[in-house]
Amino acid sequence: MRKPVVQDARRDVIAEARRQWATQWGDGPVASMEAVTSLMRAQQILMQRLNALLREHDLTFPRYEALMILFLSRRGALPLGKVGERLQVHATSVTNIIDGLERSGLVERLPDASDRRLTLAQLTSKGRATAEAATTALNEVHFCTKPLRRSDLEAITTALRRLRAAEDGFEPGD
Repeated sequence: MRKPVVQDARRDVIAEARRQWATQWGDGPVASMEAVTSLMRAQQILMQRLNALLREHDLTFPRYEALMILFLSRRGALPLGKVGERLQVHATSVTNIIDGLERSGLVERLPDASDRRLTLAQLTSKGRATAEAATTALNEVHFCTKPLRRSDLEAITTALRRLRAAEDGFEPGD
């Protein structure tokens, strides 16, 4: 059995990787490597924090996102395919996410009255209450982004919008 990796809190392992990368491959690609590695580590940190906070609401962050897509929809219900589009995930992932929400009593699956080929995920009253409570908790801690300042968050969002726009085909609106 593998032991968990314990990091020395006084050592920035990504900065060390940058130093070694530059020695091995030169300065050209080092900024890209460091940015990607930093983004991936930040994603791990945020998912850990978010999932810990959401656990008290019987949610994970992916389930919270799906719940909020339904919460913010006009009818509180959407076809599973539309949920997948908005989450930008594969159909299998949508099925697993909705299964978890359904087990918790937060959504229910219903046939679409206008197209019997489609299945809707519909928010339950418990789901609506959970969405509101979880959002209040996340807002209180600024979605677990401390110690970042608002200007940091806005800079990150702007920079990543260009990457997303290049892939997703929308205008970044710089």
